[in-house]
Amino acid sequence: MSKPINNVVLVVDDSPESLGMLNVALNTAGYTALVALNGLQALSIAEKVEPDIVLMDAIMPELDGFETCKRFKHLFPSIPVIFMTGLTDSEDVVKGFEAGGVDYVTKPISTDEVLARIKAHLNTAKLALSAQSALDHAGKNVFCIDNNGQLAWATPHVYQLIEEIYPNQDSPWTQLESILQDWIKQGDLAPLALDNTTPVVQVMYERKQDELHLIRLAKAKIQRTAKDLQQALPITKREAEVLYWLAQAKTNWEISQILEMSPRTANKHLEQVFKKLEVDNRTAAAAIAIRILEGS
Repeated sequence: MSKPINNVVLVVDDSPESLGMLNVALNTAGYTALVALNGLQALSIAEKVEPDIVLMDAIMPELDGFETCKRFKHLFPSIPVIFMTGLTDSEDVVKGFEAGGVDYVTKPISTDEVLARIKAHLNTAKLALSAQSALDHAGKNVFCIDNNGQLAWATPHVYQLIEEIYPNQDSPWTQLESILQDWIKQGDLAPLALDNTTPVVQVMYERKQDELHLIRLAKAKIQRTAKDLQQALPITKREAEVLYWLAQAKTNWEISQILEMSPRTANKHLEQVFKKLEVDNRTAAAAIAIRILEGS
């Protein structure tokens, strides 16, 4: 199995001494360090191996750090750039931020401070990417309509889903348009279930955006019961009921109260469940039940 690559830090500095010191500190801290002596070399390296973060010297010959940062952010807008500079005037600090930098450290460099800044900004960048990923995922089934139910725009996933719901119609949106128009005019905007869909597809109101309504399509979750556990597993009706409440994080005493049995009887049923499912603890049994209950 190949070893996963560590976070890559691109260090751009025309001083070999600074590069050497930072290279050692970064490698010791578990990072993969790439080094460049000038801005053009840094851009060339980044196109071959995309870094996770950049340490950028502000003052370099030919192409200074500010201009290099502008070009770099054009290519890699989400990668953070930390400036290293001996310039402490507020004008130069502002210039660094305007170029796209997220932070700066002053020379002479403190490796402990640099490592702390790198760690903080890597975490922030990862959170930002996670948030963007979540937004992308959430937006897959989103579309906009006007007050008459007419479509303004929709993501490709919505078009695909609507065609699946109305497979034999040349203009599936025509039928949906009247349904949505009535729904909007009703005003309560509770989730609307579309007919003839398995699993059920619901129309969910998100918010009003200018004169348009932002709508999301979502597949309704199937409410599974103890009966589903009994059908999927080699257990009795009563054992399935006990297992169902175990999957809801209930204790033996709580299960006994819900099912109107003694705690000892509940425990005996669980012992039989463990035996039949070939597990030896509550957590393993609950995990099996949850997979079934949350399955599509």
